[in-house]
Amino acid sequence: MTPETLAEKVLSATRAAFADLGLDATALPTETAVERPRNPEHGDYASTIALQVAKKVGTNPRALAQGIADQLASVDGVAGVDIAGPGFLNITLDAAAAGAIAEQIVAAGTAYGYNESMKGAHVNLEFVSANPTGPVHAGGTRWAAVGDALARVMRASGAKVASEYYFNDAGSQVDRFANSLLARAKGEPTPEDGYGGGYVDEIAAEVLTRHPDALESDDPQEVFRTAGVELMFEQIKTTLADFGTHFDVYFNEKELHDKGELDAALERLSKLGHVFEADGATWLRTTEFGDDKDRVLKKSDGSWTYFAADCAYYLDKRERGFDKLVLMLGADHHGYVGRMQAISRAYGDEPGTLEILIGQMVNLLRDGKPVRMSKRMGTVVTLNDIVEAIGVDATRYALTRYSADSSIDLDIDLWTKHGNDNPVYYVQYAHARISGVLRNATELGIDKGDTYDASLLSHPRENDLLKALAEFPAVVASAAELREPHRIARYAEDLAGAYHRFYNDCRVLPYPGEALTETGRARLWLVDATRVVLANALGLLGVSAPERM
Repeated sequence: MTPETLAEKVLSATRAAFADLGLDATALPTETAVERPRNPEHGDYASTIALQVAKKVGTNPRALAQGIADQLASVDGVAGVDIAGPGFLNITLDAAAAGAIAEQIVAAGTAYGYNESMKGAHVNLEFVSANPTGPVHAGGTRWAAVGDALARVMRASGAKVASEYYFNDAGSQVDRFANSLLARAKGEPTPEDGYGGGYVDEIAAEVLTRHPDALESDDPQEVFRTAGVELMFEQIKTTLADFGTHFDVYFNEKELHDKGELDAALERLSKLGHVFEADGATWLRTTEFGDDKDRVLKKSDGSWTYFAADCAYYLDKRERGFDKLVLMLGADHHGYVGRMQAISRAYGDEPGTLEILIGQMVNLLRDGKPVRMSKRMGTVVTLNDIVEAIGVDATRYALTRYSADSSIDLDIDLWTKHGNDNPVYYVQYAHARISGVLRNATELGIDKGDTYDASLLSHPRENDLLKALAEFPAVVASAAELREPHRIARYAEDLAGAYHRFYNDCRVLPYPGEALTETGRARLWLVDATRVVLANALGLLGVSAPERM
């Protein structure tokens, strides 16, 4: 029995108890939930529904809890219900009901964990969006992992998600990048406000390879600008793809200018009455919507600001049909939150249409000391540096394992260690260990068969593992709702721990010369179900599930 099924039965029992007690059923919620109690001795699941609704109808919560317990006593699969404190319901399932989840998981396969908690949502998820002026740095790497995992989690929860990369090829940073390339191509020092690092020399040389006459052209800077940005972005795309992060949309800021979308945004905001003129410039009155100051859209010289492009880009997304915009920004972008939310409100959108997630810093450590190891960037650690140090799987797992609003210190020694204190190794080893058990069973000619007697799984370790498996869909749903894919990683570690404890206490395969018992056959179903869930959890993080280690 899944937690969702049990929750439905608890709600049905509450309705019946209301009827017996002559209470007003309109006070009942349309749905409820059950949770695992902190103390396993208190049962398999707990419900607080009696406490939640008793006050609304003017009855004693413990008396109501007793009425619900009486109704649940006749429900198939419920072995017992205890009432604790002022009206907590502690529910114990019989072994067959608790164990049925393993068969359901094996049948569902890769679909297990999918839910419809975000069904109907059309989400634009923008992340990384690094300017094409250098390789993806550590902060961008974090969003490459977290953003991609969040897209997977939201899709698994029923949302329609478009992942998007916005790159700015129309601003002053790109001008400085072009000047830096041109200087290096001429053999001159990098301009004072330019970009350094070996990658600039590499791209400058490649531009000359592709355009041998670039330095003699009518506009060398434009050649290096256009070709350099193209080359840099090719590298960024390749790096992200190698990291397992793919985008549905790569949006070019230049398109906003070329299609006149900044003018369209200004016109829309003007009609809404939020634009004014002052000091020869055109402004958006963002202070009306919580911003700390009004923002310039068009300067007195007639040139557009970055903020105007932000307004146009927001409108473009909304007009593409997205009802939820999630924007992931780096730690140095806290100041953008107020102005971006003001844009949303100025267009008349409801609070919550735009969500902004801020990611904190990532530090690479060795022996407890910061590592500055990039040969191409000088002092900045890049995505490729981290992957070279600890590998793709460890990087993705490490960066998605923590809440995005906390800083991360990635210890190279820890994340390359083949031991249980390395979280990604611990989880992947559990999957590999399971794969080994199933492989050994095949070699012994043992098959779990088509029949499964869940009632045979009565050992406490089996029960712990079954309850952990049953929680996965709810974990996925909460990770999507809260935009916290790190919940998947922590769940995977808990599940791996439950499996290791089960394996140590419960023999699955027979000793040499012995036949497989029916209990062993039921355990094979449980092992296979655990394999499915671990693989699905790792898949949502974009991490591989190895069969051998």
